[in-house]
Formats: sequence, structure tokens, C-alpha cells
Amino acid sequence: MIQNNIVSEICAYADRDGDGYSKWYCGIASDINKRLFTDHNVAEQNSWWIHHNAGTEQNARDTEARLIQLGFTGGEGGGDSSTIHVYAYKITNSTIE
Repeated sequence: MIQNNIVSEICAYADRDGDGYSKWYCGIASDINKRLFTDHNVAEQNSWWIHHNAGTEQNARDTEARLIQLGFTGGEGGGDSSTIHVYAYKITNSTIE
């Protein structure tokens, strides 16, 4: 159930942008701030990004897989057993996928 709620919230947020899911990157992380703002170089201000705590590693992985099925850019298989956060951001010229 938590997976469906997170997918719905992330999709609704991306829908507000209006450019389509293929312009968005999704992933999973244990340290969400490091992953988004350092590793992916997402701007903290004035950019499109969202994240949720999925509660468990499996929920995070299932949620990521569903977002990719829906058209988000990304790749499954990252993270480790402490990976419980799901994130998505709008791809820009300054982000690093």
C-alpha cells in the first residue's frame, strides 16, 4: 500500500511540471540529501525534486521499479539494505544522472 501512495504522490508532483516522466530521473538512497544534492547535483532551491521514506528496502525497490515502468528514467539495482528512500527529480543541464 505504501508503494502505491508514494508512486501516486511522485507522479502527481511530476505531472504538475508537465514535461512527461521521461524528463524525470528516479532512484533509491539511504542518504537522500547526499544522493540528490551532491551525487546528482540537483539544486535545492528553484528545481523540481521530491522524495519519500518507503519504510523498507523492498518497498523502495518496488516503488522505483514501478516509476521506471511508468516512464521515469533510472536504473534498478542500486543501494544496499539501508536504502529506504525513493526520490525523483527533473533532469536539467546541471543534473548528473
